[in-house]
Amino acid sequence: MVRNSSPATTSNPGKAGKAAASADDVHEAALALPHVTVESAKANPVYQVGVKSFVFFRNPRKDAFDPRTGERYDDVIVIWVGGESDKQALVQAPDLPFFTTPHFNGHPSVLVRASRLHEVTRDEIIELVEEAWLAQASRRRADAWLAERGLTTD
Repeated sequence: MVRNSSPATTSNPGKAGKAAASADDVHEAALALPHVTVESAKANPVYQVGVKSFVFFRNPRKDAFDPRTGERYDDVIVIWVGGESDKQALVQAPDLPFFTTPHFNGHPSVLVRASRLHEVTRDEIIELVEEAWLAQASRRRADAWLAERGLTTD
């Protein structure tokens, strides 16, 4: 984990006039990181570092759906996290839009609907995407990226 504020402990937008996050911010943050390639799953991008995915825009699946209508969500984004404690902090925070499904039990990632990204700030989503990249990048790449910013790992 980067020694900085954790997305799990920051507040949602609207406070102090911070810009709300959008799907464009996820794309821009992922592409701004080094050694990133973009694959695709049907029409949806999958961002990878090396051959490891760290963010992907998911196709509608039966495990993520509107509980009222049963309609599958078509805007789910999967974002890797550093571990189970990071995941639980994000999905259990009542003021954050992150969630998981049984399909992702034991998987170090959180889900968020693009339509709910406005509930976090642009800075928070950028930090979360950077944390996802760090979770999947090789140790050498992660250490170099952190060193360029004067940061360290735990």
